[in-house]
Amino acid sequence: MVALSYTVAFQGVEAKIVEVQCALSSGIPAFNLVGLPDKAVSEAKERVRAAITAMGLALPAKRITINLSPADLPKSGSHFDLPIAVALLAAMDVLPREQMKSQLSLGELALDGSLIQVTGALPAAMAAAQQDCALICPESSGAEAAWVGASQVIAPDSLLALVNHFSGKNIIADAIPGEVKQPKHLKNLSDVKGQEKAKRALEIAAAGGHHFLMVGTPGSGKSMLAARMSGILPEMTPVEALETSMIHSIAGLLDEGGISRERPYRAPHHTASMAAIVGGGRGAKPGEISLAHNGVLFLDEFPEFPRTVIETLRQPIETGDVMVARANAHIRYPARFMLLAAANPCKCGYLSDPSRACARVPLCGQDYLGRISGPMMDRFDLRVDVPPVTVQDLSTAPTGEDSASVARRVAAARAIQTKRYQHVEGVYTNASVEGDKLADLMNMTAEARGIAESAAGRFHLSARAYYRVQKVARTIADLAQSASISKPHIAEALSYRLSI
Repeated sequence: MVALSYTVAFQGVEAKIVEVQCALSSGIPAFNLVGLPDKAVSEAKERVRAAITAMGLALPAKRITINLSPADLPKSGSHFDLPIAVALLAAMDVLPREQMKSQLSLGELALDGSLIQVTGALPAAMAAAQQDCALICPESSGAEAAWVGASQVIAPDSLLALVNHFSGKNIIADAIPGEVKQPKHLKNLSDVKGQEKAKRALEIAAAGGHHFLMVGTPGSGKSMLAARMSGILPEMTPVEALETSMIHSIAGLLDEGGISRERPYRAPHHTASMAAIVGGGRGAKPGEISLAHNGVLFLDEFPEFPRTVIETLRQPIETGDVMVARANAHIRYPARFMLLAAANPCKCGYLSDPSRACARVPLCGQDYLGRISGPMMDRFDLRVDVPPVTVQDLSTAPTGEDSASVARRVAAARAIQTKRYQHVEGVYTNASVEGDKLADLMNMTAEARGIAESAAGRFHLSARAYYRVQKVARTIADLAQSASISKPHIAEALSYRLSI
């Protein structure tokens, strides 16, 4: 008779159910594992053998066959150890066979039988809830898995503790969710001296989820401004926090089962590979654009990134997800992020300063920013020149608003957008509104529309640019608590579009 247990195989953030079948048959004693396992899964039989021996049990002198079904689905990861051990112990009548059919398990086994934390506990718990199963996972993964709340989570610290739980000797209490992490100390916008236009653009970008490009000389404060974006963004909603945490769970970035409501802020170096940015590598792991889902992706020294990497961002910016297509994997990850980029005006960085610029001015600036293609540049809603800060500005006391004041305005604008788009599927902020919905949702005055149309013709704006100007104007109106887009709103939006 075949004993069964269940686990999952991860394809992106999706957890596919895998049935672990164990059969004991007569013949020369052997331990065979089939079902398209990778090297880590194939080695599970040795860890399972040692863990069961550490419990004081001996494997039966029979032919042991473990099948991971469906057999054509690739299996990878050390989390298959526990479900294989559960199926084997059920076949040995150490664990109740029928009860194991309603349990989904994952976890890595140490040679002494203790359970080691694995990645993916959160999406596995989601899969268990959908199958109406309980989840068995290592104690160190229990707090993370318990966040789903829709299924029982049993989190033993060892294989022996699991056996004692189902035998009734020592019942394990259900795991409880980890604590909501408090935001770490965030940098204050009031620390930035001068750069009032850039700070205003930063506020607009935060309020509407707009992509934002800063161009300025070295030391003008571009990175300093970007680092303060997290301090003015509103917290993620519970749904957004769960979406983002599932991606971070797959990547192994959740600490001690705690989930944060703070929006992710990712700032990869310009030497990062395409697989690191977009996703891929061994197991087609999520890249930086997915780790920044519902948050900010900051790319400093933007033109220094490989052109192929920059161009790959174009599709995720439009669709909000990315397909990692490899020969043996086609995995879709969510990637709805705000792109924040910074660049020098030229290679030497001093294009606007005749006393410090190189001899190739202005060709050096055209060549350097020319690394950013027109279609990619067209996707930035806000483009701001960040001039150098004067010594007089540095010597004066800070006069700008602090992050808390700006964050309150941003939160109020986001609340307006949430109410406006509550019945529009897939739209969360002004930046995510599709073109065909603009006429109904933007609410522009006739004067504002005339200015927008005139500017589009005069400056040869593309259809995308024309719509994005309207979206920025809508955000500016929301910050001003205005029901309609009027002349000042569209004029300010155009100033950010045409400044670079």
